[in-house]
Amino acid sequence: MSDGPTQPDIVLVRPQMGENIGAAARAMWNFGLDGMRLVAPRDGWPNPSARAMASGAGRVLDHAVVSETTAEAIAPATYVLATTARPRGLTTPVLSPERAMQEAHSRISRGERVAVLFGPERAGLENDDIARANAVVSVPVNPDYASLNLAQCVLLMSYEWRRASATVEAETVEMAGTVWANQDEIEALAAHYEERLDSAGFFFPEDKAPSMKRNLRNLWSRMPLTRADAQTLHGVLRQMVRWADRGR
Repeated sequence: MSDGPTQPDIVLVRPQMGENIGAAARAMWNFGLDGMRLVAPRDGWPNPSARAMASGAGRVLDHAVVSETTAEAIAPATYVLATTARPRGLTTPVLSPERAMQEAHSRISRGERVAVLFGPERAGLENDDIARANAVVSVPVNPDYASLNLAQCVLLMSYEWRRASATVEAETVEMAGTVWANQDEIEALAAHYEERLDSAGFFFPEDKAPSMKRNLRNLWSRMPLTRADAQTLHGVLRQMVRWADRGR
């Protein structure tokens, strides 16, 4: 388990099914969270069903801290977030999951300890639990079907924590053993095609040949070609020329 306030504590308040606790542990560990706190789990603790569902995330359950009350579970925290569909008549800040985890990361970076509360599967957090939170987290779900199960909600918040606390690349390309073609290789490819197309009479009529060659060169420049792509296109053209020569 992590030492010190390096991540938020995930607090499951009166969870009902061991399977849901195990699924929540998997969701947490998917995104590097391992600080689980359980408030009065209905079926007692430890729970074999939770262990079976947790699969490779058993370490989260191994270090889970069990408390009898919500107040006891959040006692070490300086900032508490409560996940709920609505504030239920309480005057409190309401944050999106993204904003909530940004705030959690900011506070933890300053040495604070943050707890995130999740309610029982059937009815969610009670007002007495929510009243102990500094802010509420509301997920922008479909208003006609606002039901998130416990593990889904933990997964969502854990994901947003990962986004807030780690560098997440928006887009990458797997190079599959090759590298991007450099300008010299692209120039050679363009010259090869221009030469062969010229021999085949492609650049016609003559007065349009310069613009046609320029457009073709621009096409190669716009394409994100790897070295393997360039080699393949050279090979394609060579084979087509051989095939054409055999027909003469």
